[in-house]
Amino acid sequence: MTRFLASTIAIAAATIAAAPAYAQTLGRPADTAEQGDEAATATDENIVVIGTRRTDRTATDSPSPVDIISAAEISAQPAANMIDVVRNIVPSFFVGQNTISDASTFVRSPSLRGLSGDQVLVMLNGRRYNRSALVQVYGGSDTGLGRGAQGPDISAIPSLAVGNLQVLREGATAQYGSDAIAGVLNYGLREDGGFELVGRAGEYYAGDGESYQIAGNVGFKRDFGFINITGEYYDDAQTSRGVTRPAAVRFAQNFPALAAQLPNFPGPVQYWGSSPSSGYKAVVNAALDISPAARLYFFGNYANTDGDQSFNYRPSVTSSAPNSNGVNVTFGANPLFNNTFYLTPCPAGNATCPTGGFVADNNTFRFSQLYPAGFTPRFQGETEQLYGVLGLKGRSGAFTYDVSGTLARNKLTLSMYSSLNASYGPQTQTEFEFGDLIQEEVNANADFTYAAEVGFASPVTISLGGEFRKETYEQTAGDPQSYGVGPYAVAQRLYTQTAPGVYTFSGTTAAQGVGASGYAGTSPATAGSFSQESYGIYAGLETDITEAFTVGAAGRYEHYNTFGDAWVGKVNALFRLTEGFSVRGSIGTGFHAPSPGQSNVSIVTTSFNNGVAFQAGTYPTNNPVAQYYGATGLTPEESTNYGLGVVLEPLRSLTVTVDAYQIDLRDRIGLTSPFIVSAADLAAQPSLLPVGVGGQVQYFTNGFNTRTRGIDFVGTWRTSLSEADLTFSLAYNYNKTDVRSFDTRVVSAAQLIDAERLAPRHRAVFNGTINLRGLTFNVRENYYSSFTSAQDYGITAATASTPAFANQVFGDKFTTDLELAYTFAEHFTLAIGAQNFTDEKPDRLRQTATINTFPLVGGGTADGQVYPRNGGPFGVNGGFYYARVRVKY
Repeated sequence: MTRFLASTIAIAAATIAAAPAYAQTLGRPADTAEQGDEAATATDENIVVIGTRRTDRTATDSPSPVDIISAAEISAQPAANMIDVVRNIVPSFFVGQNTISDASTFVRSPSLRGLSGDQVLVMLNGRRYNRSALVQVYGGSDTGLGRGAQGPDISAIPSLAVGNLQVLREGATAQYGSDAIAGVLNYGLREDGGFELVGRAGEYYAGDGESYQIAGNVGFKRDFGFINITGEYYDDAQTSRGVTRPAAVRFAQNFPALAAQLPNFPGPVQYWGSSPSSGYKAVVNAALDISPAARLYFFGNYANTDGDQSFNYRPSVTSSAPNSNGVNVTFGANPLFNNTFYLTPCPAGNATCPTGGFVADNNTFRFSQLYPAGFTPRFQGETEQLYGVLGLKGRSGAFTYDVSGTLARNKLTLSMYSSLNASYGPQTQTEFEFGDLIQEEVNANADFTYAAEVGFASPVTISLGGEFRKETYEQTAGDPQSYGVGPYAVAQRLYTQTAPGVYTFSGTTAAQGVGASGYAGTSPATAGSFSQESYGIYAGLETDITEAFTVGAAGRYEHYNTFGDAWVGKVNALFRLTEGFSVRGSIGTGFHAPSPGQSNVSIVTTSFNNGVAFQAGTYPTNNPVAQYYGATGLTPEESTNYGLGVVLEPLRSLTVTVDAYQIDLRDRIGLTSPFIVSAADLAAQPSLLPVGVGGQVQYFTNGFNTRTRGIDFVGTWRTSLSEADLTFSLAYNYNKTDVRSFDTRVVSAAQLIDAERLAPRHRAVFNGTINLRGLTFNVRENYYSSFTSAQDYGITAATASTPAFANQVFGDKFTTDLELAYTFAEHFTLAIGAQNFTDEKPDRLRQTATINTFPLVGGGTADGQVYPRNGGPFGVNGGFYYARVRVKY
């Protein structure tokens, strides 16, 4: 209640104090012009270019709901990652923090309207942005709504390069092709002239996570064209919101001389928080007017980022400690440390000690000699993004054309240190290169429009176009030990000397797992390059039949060389009932084509169940392992979208839009629930060796149908008080997804609950800004309703007398963001601010035996968790304060 009152007081203060360094412009004209759109000029500040082929649509007279988010709002966010920037602004946009989730920590998969990242089309300047190289195969609630997706990595886009962001909250596959089911994000790049330099530094209230960012933009604009260049560098340090694992605490007590060898000593042996990352990003946007009616244009994006993630701690000894109830809990040593490697081979030519056997003597090795205090693997990921578009567009009377080509490449290089490959015993490496994941795309587009006068209130805009796309997904081989089967993958046969030259068989050791502990590299057998080609054509009509009635229709045909054809269509309309009151609606069909990555990804990782490690493998649908468990080829996801809304402008300074929507999605692509490998399975299918007995296998399949319903409310009010300019906005989203039917191989009971409740059903963002004589004060209040995380914190077994799940419900929260800025000498701005001013965090994990089978110990779980591992809707790091300086000419 105290924090809520503090937030309320801050909002009240904003209504009587000083003004916006930025203003939320959802549903209203942007503070800056749409940059780089298909036809808008620098003065067309409110032109909508997404969801229409017309060049005279604004957010309030568009038949499709579009939010326009200004450059000022985007660049003012105290986050280096564009994913977090959009999460802070767009209510229906959800993404987890992903504290420990393999490669999904480096490339997080967001969700719009409860659907996955590859069901949202991302565009730069109206051109499709390429996918990331990562297919989201990591399980649990970390990947949550994006599990199985292969969507774009928008974190590669520097915020200072963006002129504005237009969010189309409507299906648009008929207009733009595959993936535009939940909506479209279009980043319009800057094309203005001048110079801008921004520096930001901050850290979390907890005293960690130091964050530094510097970005610059320079533009030259002349009568014959322009060039605009943006560069950014950032460096974010590690955060930790867990506690030291009880096993590590007990080890330090029992072996004080070895305590300093615990990973991260004296801190937690594994980190539950944001991984350290750094990188640089660049964007160039340029155009040359080759005639008064024709323009040659180019824009491109390059980014390189590095991340370093903590994995789970592998304890070297078994220990015990009392939990908070006084019950003694045992923490077992990782099985890697329980094996002894015998190093003396049987003498040559000895009949009682055959070749291949080992003498059971004191010449031995244990992994405790390598890691006396246990080890925590560190997983590294380097992403590289290359994207370029070259095109020509122009106009001849009522006819326009835009022809372009796109080349793109995204690469994720994965490696690990502080680990081992148990099957190599004493010869193991401790550092591994896992190979590269690469996504390459080639697009060719041709778009044409003609404005035909037929006697309606406006010309009929006839649009026609085509697209060719080629996607290639590639996995390169890692170094041999990263995936390799070492000599100790087979149990050692031991012989004890009972007399000189005489040996007696005395048993076998345990066979050791293969591949690096934590993640297995790509082997030459599964490495390869896989392509998919498609072409499509579309046609559309848009017009104002009367001054009050606007209609549009579009149809599209696409052909893929992998699965065949797809036909989709869409109609929408807007009717102005009175001045300031309009009704709009739409209906359309859409699809998401399975990507080559989804069809061909092959990855083996180490996972944990109740503290016990096992290997989990994801296999392509055409792989013998997947087909052994029933895999078949993937087919497209198909959708039907419905929308109905109203637009209210009772005053020139007040705009309100309310839009309801329904998305029926069929044949959704997902990963199967795991198949547990038995000894009989391994004997029947030897390719299962990297997973091993007790390991798990999954693959992609079309397996469930969902219905998503929701409401978007956006209201903006601009006014003045004496000499102060005031802007207030409220954006609210209600979103509910129901799984209507499913294949039990694909969707578990926990996944059902997460699909419906992982993201909060209610999210609201209130923004108030006041500007007075260069002094700006901004306050943003965020509301998140409750959520669950059933795959991580639920009982998975059901009995006749108990329900299938007893999930923890994490309660609703308010967070408050504040910023005070002062502009002086026209060109210089200093700002101080706090994100999550009241230091809110998700509810702590409750004390229950359902969490990792252990009650909470020392304030955390057996593996040190305190808060939900995926971070919830706003993360577990808490309050963040920062200072920013901006120079602009």
